[in-house]
Amino acid sequence: MQQTGGADANLLNYDRLTEFFEQNGMLSNGAEVHGILTGMIAGGASLKGDDWLLLLSDLIHEGQSFTPAVTERLKALAADICASMRDPDLGFNLTLPSDHESLGERLTSMIGWVQSFLVGFGVNQTNLTGLSDDVREVIDDMVEIAKLDFAVDEDEEAERAFFEVVEYLRISAMLCFNELGLKSGADCKTNQVLH
Repeated sequence: MQQTGGADANLLNYDRLTEFFEQNGMLSNGAEVHGILTGMIAGGASLKGDDWLLLLSDLIHEGQSFTPAVTERLKALAADICASMRDPDLGFNLTLPSDHESLGERLTSMIGWVQSFLVGFGVNQTNLTGLSDDVREVIDDMVEIAKLDFAVDEDEEAERAFFEVVEYLRISAMLCFNELGLKSGADCKTNQVLH
C-alpha cells in the first residue's frame, strides 16, 4: 500500500469503509469498526499474530471468520491507526461521516464510535484503578458521551459543540494510547508492510 494521501484517505473514508463492510456481510459501520480497533490499540491490545482478529470477530462479527478481503482491510486499518497514534504531528482522527452529512447522522456515528472504543478499550483494561487520573477521567467522560441522546438543532452552535467533542475524543484516544498502548509491550504492530 502506498503512503499517498489517496490511499490513506480511501482507507479511512467512512462511506467507503461502511459500504465495504456491508458488502462483506458485516453489521458494523466504519465508525464502529474504527472505534473498536482504536480502543483495542489505545488499551494496549497486541496486534501480533492473528489473535486480535479472532477477538475482533467475536466482538463485531458473531465469531465468524473474516473473509481474506476483510482481514486485509482490518490489518491495514489497524496499521493506519497505530501509525497515526504515534504521529508526532497528532495525525490521528476519528472515522466519521463527512461534514456534508446531517449533524444528527454525524452525532449518531460519533456515539457509535465512542461506544465501540469503550468496548475495544475494555478488552485489556477491565480495572481502571491502576490507570492515571487523566485516563480514568477521559474514560468516565467517554462513558457519559456514549449515553447521550440527542435532539439536535442544525445550527452553528451545535456544529461547534460537535467539533469540540470530536476533538476531545481524538485527544483522549491519543492520551490512552500514550499511557497504555505504547507501554503495553504490544509494539502496535501488524503484519502489514507499508512501502
